[in-house]
Amino acid sequence: MKILLVNDYATPTGGAEILTLALREGLRSRGHDARLFASSARPLNAYSQADYSCFGTTSRFRTLLQTANPFAFYKFHQVLNEFQPDVIHVTLFLTQLSPLILPLLKNFPSLYYAVWYRSVCPLGTKMLPNSTACQIQVGTACYRYNCLPLRDWLPLMVQMRLWKSQQNAFKLIVAASEAVKQQLKIDGIESGAVVWHGVPLQIPRSPLSFPPTIAFAARLVKEKGGEILLKAFAKVVNYIPEARLLLVGDGPERDRLKQMIDDLMLTANVTMPGQMDRLEMETLFSKAWVQVVPSLWAEPFGLIAANAMMRGTAVVASASGGLTEIVQHAKTGFLVPPGHVDALADALLKLLQDRELAEQMGQAGKEVAIAQFSEDVFVDKLINLYQLLVENH
Repeated sequence: MKILLVNDYATPTGGAEILTLALREGLRSRGHDARLFASSARPLNAYSQADYSCFGTTSRFRTLLQTANPFAFYKFHQVLNEFQPDVIHVTLFLTQLSPLILPLLKNFPSLYYAVWYRSVCPLGTKMLPNSTACQIQVGTACYRYNCLPLRDWLPLMVQMRLWKSQQNAFKLIVAASEAVKQQLKIDGIESGAVVWHGVPLQIPRSPLSFPPTIAFAARLVKEKGGEILLKAFAKVVNYIPEARLLLVGDGPERDRLKQMIDDLMLTANVTMPGQMDRLEMETLFSKAWVQVVPSLWAEPFGLIAANAMMRGTAVVASASGGLTEIVQHAKTGFLVPPGHVDALADALLKLLQDRELAEQMGQAGKEVAIAQFSEDVFVDKLINLYQLLVENH
């Protein structure tokens, strides 16, 4: 089959981007002609790996461009005429390419793979500024609750109207988890299938050694729970002074988290290497006793948790969103209430004070990951959906 993958970015800088690039390679390895259409925007100045690209930007003009990107429309039209794909697979389009591309899908078998809440929330998080879950549909509430400033609210409301009017361009909407599927349904979007993300197989890690180490990796934004983690880790250090925390990532919360580390007197216990590529990070994390995912928002899936399980690392994660579909409580790790410092600290201590338990949960997690979250399982499920789309076109 000829498959056109569509994503706002073609840089390996986020979960959806890494997933899309891996999907392209998985499809090609099975003999399919898979190509990637994306914007030219390059977060963190990373190298773009697109086969086709149109203009994109990460500047302050991005809000206008993601509302209506004429460059995406004209280039996408050209690519469709040239490539004539059998199937179009769209993952992200609302942060660069805009809904203007959607009318061009109508003559092709196409699916939308919803990997977060951006199709029902301009921020993509379904979380209010006070860190509580948003139960309100997109509209005036996005401005009233200070989720968006007026300069962004106006064009993004236009964007959401354009998207709503063109939703039927997709022959199938696929959710990345049951959590995403349910949230889309609440907001009026029916998804016909759930396909969990896939992560690459990894070689067995070495047996755990001292000191007891916690791994954390995420974009450093409030909803990822970095502040909650540091407060919980301070409690851990009271019981295990030699404990270590590897805090990987970058973002707007970096400076504030560094100040918290100083204030909590954790400088000797916390390492912040900044942004790292996946291979570097996996090498660093191979020594971790536990991966922590203390998200305040309902993670649509939780790619970092699945990666940790594939590595053979026990996981402590927030009991919300897609994380509850990945982590099996008391078997592959522990699920704790989001934002609950004491519960998070207690779960971390259970693993850091019991190396044998950490090893057992890590091994159980690896077995689950191989069976349910491997890249091969992910690619094969999508190929089956592509074939159904072609047959029913």
